[in-house]
This record gives sequence, C-alpha cells and structure tokens, in this order.
Amino acid sequence: MGLTMEQNYKVSPYRWVILGATMLVNMTIQVLWIAYSPITSSAASYYGVSEMAVGFFAMSFMIAFIPLSIPASWLIDRYGYALTVGAASVAVGLLGVARGAAGQHFARAMVATCGIAAAQPFLLNSWTKIPAAWFPARERATAVGLITIASILGTAIGLVLSPILASSMNIAQVQMVYGAAASVAALVFVLVAKEKPRLPPDESACSERAFMVEGLKHALKTPSFVRFLAIVFVGMGIFNGVTTWVEGIVRPRGINPDQAGILGAIMLVGGILGAAIIPIFSDKAAKRKPYIILGLTGAIPGLIGLALAPEFGLLAISAFVLGFFLIAVNPVGMQYAAEAARPTPEGTSNGLVTLAGQISVLLVYAMEAISNLTGTFTASLIIVAVLLGASALLATRLKENGA
Repeated sequence: MGLTMEQNYKVSPYRWVILGATMLVNMTIQVLWIAYSPITSSAASYYGVSEMAVGFFAMSFMIAFIPLSIPASWLIDRYGYALTVGAASVAVGLLGVARGAAGQHFARAMVATCGIAAAQPFLLNSWTKIPAAWFPARERATAVGLITIASILGTAIGLVLSPILASSMNIAQVQMVYGAAASVAALVFVLVAKEKPRLPPDESACSERAFMVEGLKHALKTPSFVRFLAIVFVGMGIFNGVTTWVEGIVRPRGINPDQAGILGAIMLVGGILGAAIIPIFSDKAAKRKPYIILGLTGAIPGLIGLALAPEFGLLAISAFVLGFFLIAVNPVGMQYAAEAARPTPEGTSNGLVTLAGQISVLLVYAMEAISNLTGTFTASLIIVAVLLGASALLATRLKENGA
C-alpha cells in the first residue's frame, strides 16, 4: 500500500522548463513597464508631451491592476494558468510591438500600454499557481524566489538598457525592440506551457481547492492571511517608495543622479541575492514565519542607513542590506500566503497579496507629501522604518498553518 501511494507522486524535471518560461514572460513585462522611466525627458520631447504624461506609461500598470486583479485571479483559477497566462503573454508581445509601431503618436502608444497593463495581473497573479502544480512543497518558495529574481532582472534591464538603446535609435524603435523580445518570450511560453504534470509532485498539489467566492471569504476570514496583507502593504510601499524617490532621498547629501541610479541598482542586486538565498533556507526548514520576520527586521538597519548615512559608501551598504532582506520577504511571503489561505485557490490568494502591494502606492505618495512638508525624505524614512518594525511585530502573530 505504501509503495502504491509513493508511486502516485512524481517530481517532474519538466517543472524547470515551465518555471523558466514563466520567468521569461515576467521578465519581459517588467522591461515594458519600466522602459520609459530612465528616458522620461527624451520620451517627453519625442512625443511632444509633458514628463508627467510620460509617467502615466508606468502608472497605468498600477491603475489597471487594482480593478482587474480579482477578475484575473478568477480566470486563472477557472481556466488554468497555461491558457490565461499564455493568452496574456501573447497580448503583451503584440501590444509591445504595437507600441513601437505607434511612432510619435502618443495616444496610440498609450492605448497599447494600457492593453499591456491590463494583461499584467494574469502574469503576476500566477506566481504561486505554477509552483503549486509542478513543485513539491519543499521547493515552492524557491520557485517563487526565482520568479521574483526574473522580475527584478527585468526592471534592471529596462533601467540600464533603455538609455543605451535610446542613444542610437529613436524612442519608438526602443519600444519595438522590447515588444519583439516580449513576443519571443510569449512564443516560448505557449510552446512549452502545460497545466500540470501527469502525476502530482506531492499530496498538497492534488488537495481540493475552494471556488473563488468561497475562497475569497475564507482567505479574508483567516487572521494570519489578513495580517500578512497588512505586512505586504508596508513592505511593498517602502520598496516602491525608495525606488521611486531614491534621487530625492540622497540628493541633499551631495549624491548626483548617476550615483543615485547606482544605489538603486545596488538595492536590486541585494534583492536578487536575498530572493535566491533566503527562500532556500525556508524550504529546507519547511517554515515561513521565521524568515518573514528575519527579512522585515533585517531591512530596518538598511532603511535607517538610507535616512541618515552621510556619504556614498555607507549609503551603498544600506541600499544593499535593505534590498537583500526586504525583497527576500516577497517569495517566502507569497508561498506563506498560499499555504495560509488554503483551500483558497493560489490564483486568488496571490491576487489579493499583489493587490495589497499595488495599493501601497498610497504609502509612496505619503512619503513624498511628508518630504514636501519637511524639506527632505529623512522624516519619511524614519516613519516607514517604524512601520516596518511594527510589521515585524505583527509577523510574530502569524501562524504557520494560517490560523
């Protein structure tokens, strides 16, 4: 009997192919999201609009995500990620090309961008769905960590490559290059995607899931899951706030824009390492809570360093520490949320977590508002450091089983 049960589960090596394709489409959509940010002034001149208008290329992703997150999660859970993520990836590729083909027509480029933004929830809300189907429980946080790394790399590629490309081609041609890359990524995903392996990787992969409405109710009635949503709001708000306002944060200390960009890159490098290392320990220990607490508390010194460090070297160390610990919370926390909310479908729980992260833009704006009152971001950073400490205390009340 034991032998028969053991034969009902098998960890397929094809899981790495599925994961690689998922990483690729998530990487390319991040490139499309951030593509205009490092070339805002050039794009404004090219399209004949204000820099604020160019900013809406990136802001449209946040605006679209808030109303579309829950419907996207329902479609993922109802029809599977192979179909929904595949269709969304194809749309992203085609619309990315269309954005390039728009030339200097700002309105056409914006319409294409809004279409890309509408497809984004399908990619982001599947982060835990795919590992749940293909990976054993002991590897799932690691799998989500690798998707996180791909997403960060996409952001870094867009930040670094856009100015380089824009120096030798016009803005529309830059977008055409990115659209072509997204189309190739979509083709790869469509060709290799399978909904699930012939045999599940372990018992948890074949456990019954609730329907979406019941799943939503269950998740929002689970105290630990709701507490984690509050933690996500603070953590993502801090990450987005620091990346958005990094130049303004360090300018009063004599740091120029190029150095500010380097600090942002250092934070992302730290995040890549943290997202690669900490989830492995979480999976090996089969524990999530201690590593969530570790990430939150470990990020506090980095945040305080960014607020108070007087020179570039200390700022660089602070940025690395902040990125290493804070970004590492994401993959471990995503997997924790999926486990805590069961039998809520992974697409639904993932969608709620990502939605909480998107709403954290309120914290980003609050940081700027406080800086306008005080003249620097120091007070803002100290306040959010206190919020991060409160989040770490809240994390001590999380239950491994989601109670």
